[in-house]
Amino acid sequence: MQKSAERMDHLLSRLGYCSRSEVRDLVREGRVRVAGEPLRKASAKVDAALVWVDEEPIDHPHALYLLYHKPLGKVCAHDDPRTIYQDFPLRWRYRRPSLSSVGRLDRETSGVLLLTDDGDWLHHWTSPRRAIPRVYRVTLQAPLRADAANILAAGTLMLEGEDTPCRPAALQCLTDREVLLTLTEGRYHEVRRMFAALDNLVLTLHRQAFGPFALDDLPPGQWRELTEKERMTEKSP
Repeated sequence: MQKSAERMDHLLSRLGYCSRSEVRDLVREGRVRVAGEPLRKASAKVDAALVWVDEEPIDHPHALYLLYHKPLGKVCAHDDPRTIYQDFPLRWRYRRPSLSSVGRLDRETSGVLLLTDDGDWLHHWTSPRRAIPRVYRVTLQAPLRADAANILAAGTLMLEGEDTPCRPAALQCLTDREVLLTLTEGRYHEVRRMFAALDNLVLTLHRQAFGPFALDDLPPGQWRELTEKERMTEKSP
């Protein structure tokens, strides 16, 4: 996604600063510098690493890679008043490509969520072929039935309205009503539907881990950038 040279008007509009026509105003007002020198033409090709606007380096000129603690009550859609994107800098909503979540968590599910504007990286972590493990902490309405772990591990559980069974899943019982469930696929409302098929109801649902990514002590509604080492992490086969 990195580029050695890019037109300034394209660069700043792509990063959400303003429209391409408005970049000319920034340049005219002397608010854009390259390597410390005022830029003279909005159409000039520049190295993004050398660009400053309003006395600050430009904001993430290449790609964003974020780990976010999604709280309850927020949704992953861009056009919903309860959107998760309210928790991020306003400028990021106007970046192109847009900032997007790696998969989704519904409004009543909290936990680990990755976000990026790097399409290749997003595809890497959403591809069903990779079978990325997802770990959920689940509170149930009723005690878990005795054969639940065996049914989930067998890979034979059918969900209502579908014609292929769920992939094998690992169940760890914490109490008779609280479990850790590890899945390697991401069907629509899969965890809730799996326990419904086992005659139970999910009361609370929290994703503790997605592949190698975990929240640690990150508070709800907060995010952090992934390190380069984390970004380059590959799921072990």
